[in-house]
Amino acid sequence: MVDVDAVAAELYGLRPEEFTAARDAHAAAARKAGQRAEAKRIAALHKPTRAVWAANRLARADADQARHLLEIGQGLREAHRTLSGEDLRKLSHQQHVVIAAMAGEARRLAGEAGQELSAGVQREVEQILRSVLADPEAAEAWARGVLAKAPPQAVGFAEVAPVPGTEPRPQQLEAKPERKPEPKPKARPKPDPEPDTREAERTGREAALAEEALARAESERAQARTGLRALDEEIGRLEERLERARAERERLAAAAEDADRRHREAEREAKAARAAARQARRR
Repeated sequence: MVDVDAVAAELYGLRPEEFTAARDAHAAAARKAGQRAEAKRIAALHKPTRAVWAANRLARADADQARHLLEIGQGLREAHRTLSGEDLRKLSHQQHVVIAAMAGEARRLAGEAGQELSAGVQREVEQILRSVLADPEAAEAWARGVLAKAPPQAVGFAEVAPVPGTEPRPQQLEAKPERKPEPKPKARPKPDPEPDTREAERTGREAALAEEALARAESERAQARTGLRALDEEIGRLEERLERARAERERLAAAAEDADRRHREAEREAKAARAAARQARRR
């Protein structure tokens, strides 16, 4: 019996250029074994982009770090539901710091596998990590290292609904009727929220958005510094190679000069030997 989940785990661990041939081979084997449904599921598996592959490799390499990121996502969703501004600010900052570091690690792991990531692909990895925070289903696939494609971009966890008694959705701005200990024949009119409550909610939302903007800026700054460090390291490696090449050139130049000297000496000795041979023949 073909285990489609096991096949997927194998395929999404391969490099992108190896994926299609391996997937088709597994699908063909399943069809040959008469397991057409499994073959169809295997054939439908999406080839990952390089960014998705790098994100999967990151999750596979460090399961503890992957769980830590998902815990941050769970905390962020809970903070949005309960309008916990303090938790939201802390977690928003934490997620951007962690994601920037993880994206840098993904680039390193990809390089070890012979797949250099450009700065643009590294930004895609960051976006994937931000998206899985807001999408529990994608987060579960990513944590197992079998994410097939990048989840839709999440902006500020807008899809997370607040719990009852907190901030209502835009189409439900009216406050709930005031509860009375005894039921009334007619529902009381729904009063508008108190001005100071509305102002506090608005201020809280603005503060959360400002914190997210700050965290994004810090993430971009961290990414720029990571890229700069990578370039500095590359320059350092190139300078070392250049220095070694110069030393090798000097060694070869000295060896060539010594070979030229020995060649001249050999020519003189050969000329003298030929002259001596001619004299011997004349004698």
